[in-house]
Amino acid sequence: MDAGRAFAGSFAELAGHADWDGAMRLAKEAKGALPALLTEAAGRGHGVHTYLEIQSGLVLSRLRARLYYLSVIVTMAPLLGLLGTISGMISAFSVFNVQTSQASAITGGVGEALVATAFGLCVAILALIVHAYFTQRVDRILTDMEECCSLVESHVAASEN
Repeated sequence: MDAGRAFAGSFAELAGHADWDGAMRLAKEAKGALPALLTEAAGRGHGVHTYLEIQSGLVLSRLRARLYYLSVIVTMAPLLGLLGTISGMISAFSVFNVQTSQASAITGGVGEALVATAFGLCVAILALIVHAYFTQRVDRILTDMEECCSLVESHVAASEN
């Protein structure tokens, strides 16, 4: 379990047992965006919901920023492989225009085409695996943030009444 998940679990457990002093001490001692967000939110009174909504959205947008690049790589790699395939096939079949009896020249172009396709697909597969891993990780972080933020929001609302 990574440090973020461990923090969120401990914070939720302490808050669930109404140990707000312990939960806030844990948040102040921990490092990261979520502990800082919770510490700041707990000190606010009115408008904590809006604050948490905006700040958590900013944190999530920073987490998702790099996922866009992985998505582009996943999409682009097979296209580049297909471009290499087309290039190899053009060079293989252009032999027919010049010399009609050289089979090795034709197979070299087909080999080039297959290597380009295989390389593009390998890059896409690896990038897709990495993208899926980080997307799942961001989703877990989002779930932890929502749980902890709702606990702080409930506590702040209850202490205002």
